[in-house]
Amino acid sequence: MDIDTRRQKQQALITELIERKIRLHAQHLHDQRGQDGAQPEDLALQDWVEAESRVLENSILAPLYRKSRDTSSPESEA
Repeated sequence: MDIDTRRQKQQALITELIERKIRLHAQHLHDQRGQDGAQPEDLALQDWVEAESRVLENSILAPLYRKSRDTSSPESEA
């Protein structure tokens, strides 16, 4: 396995782990809020953005995660 392939696999794994932490934190935010009349899907994006912000502010891997998200976005392919 060459170094570029290894680096890509490591970045994919790191991205997956961070996204899992974000997903768990977003679920925690949803559970904390409970059912206050709002539909769960109405606040799902808000929960995700809040969770992403909190997880990344405490992670030394945040720059790598952001870079991997930027390079995988459709805008970067245009």
